[in-house]
Amino acid sequence: MDESDASRQALTLARKFGDPRSVRMDAIEPFAPDALAAALAQAADELNASAVFAAGTDRGNEVMARLAARTGLPFAANCISATPGEPVSVTRLRWGGSLLEEARLHSPRPLISVAPHTVPEDTGPRPQDVDMKPPAEADLVVRVVDHVSPRNGGVSLAEAKVIVSGGRGVGSKEGFAIIEDLAGLLGAAVGCSRAVTSAGWRPHSDQVGQTGTKVAPDVYIACGISGATQHMAGLKGAKRILAINSDPQAPLMLNADYTVTGDLKEIVPAISAEIRKRR
Repeated sequence: MDESDASRQALTLARKFGDPRSVRMDAIEPFAPDALAAALAQAADELNASAVFAAGTDRGNEVMARLAARTGLPFAANCISATPGEPVSVTRLRWGGSLLEEARLHSPRPLISVAPHTVPEDTGPRPQDVDMKPPAEADLVVRVVDHVSPRNGGVSLAEAKVIVSGGRGVGSKEGFAIIEDLAGLLGAAVGCSRAVTSAGWRPHSDQVGQTGTKVAPDVYIACGISGATQHMAGLKGAKRILAINSDPQAPLMLNADYTVTGDLKEIVPAISAEIRKRR
């Protein structure tokens, strides 16, 4: 685990299974999923752990999948609840959160990742870290060798407090200039829908949704996005949604906290102009 919100949420469920111990995700730098999986397997054996939990982030799920492959134990990903017992009962998100699955894990040591933003953060004391041995060279074959800075001045979708996102209604790759302008004024990240990445207007790293990044900003501003199920699945953690669309019956307009009906090519620049005026 680490100090992220997602890790503290995973800890909430882990405490149901006993006094937790921790293997930090940043204990091995650069990130090497096989080395972390090996450390988890060793720690779980030495401590006779009743279960292994991780945050259901990209890295957390990757490490847990490799742990499952090493140990031959079943892995339940993206759970929102877990109840000790024989077997362990879990509820987990499926299809990007569009349905819930009730399942039982028949395992001497269940492996469970906790879906981010679905469980209250743990407020108890931080668990004691496990003493780790140096990783084997064979477990360092897969590792991070470089980092590419995210667009938008370093504001990443996963961590952004404000996201300005564009859909097919933006009209073109060049049309995202007004989206980027507003995002820059708000210190926000730029996101997009799957239709946009399919059209080649934005990279996949900007995509919000079931097959992109799941986000949990304070404010999500959706411009010209209809709101397909897979896109909505990525917004479940958003605290407030502002939708701008010419179609008042678009699914996202019907699910937003605030809506503006009209031409986004007029509305978005007007918002930017008003922000500049007030500064």
